[in-house]
Amino acid sequence: MKKLVSRRQRVLRARHVQHSQAVVETMRARDEADAIASNARRLAKVRDELFRSQPMTDGATFAAHRELAARLESAGRQLDGALYDARRRIDEKEARRVVAHREREIAERLRDKAHQAHEDWMERRIAALPRYRRMQKGTAE
Repeated sequence: MKKLVSRRQRVLRARHVQHSQAVVETMRARDEADAIASNARRLAKVRDELFRSQPMTDGATFAAHRELAARLESAGRQLDGALYDARRRIDEKEARRVVAHREREIAERLRDKAHQAHEDWMERRIAALPRYRRMQKGTAE
């Protein structure tokens, strides 16, 4: 019976580690998505400020600014795709975290159930001893 309790305890420790890892992975994915979103905002801000900074004096400057704006716009679209993928990864990691949490709770309940079964078994075993044996063990009522 003690083996069952110790096995359940080992499973619970493993489930706890899995849950902790899932939480860390979720937080890491959120941080990555936040960084991508921050980069996208900064890129949009630079693009918006590009034409406000100074008046255009000649066509070459205007063409250079326009080329830079097109490149910034292209980079912004790429970041939007990366942000979409990052949010999708967050959802996947969050689903894994929920599953790990559920498995940890199940392992806790199984451990508690095994512990209670062990306690009940010990009580039945002590109750089955003859009265004089219980007095020798110091558990007489």
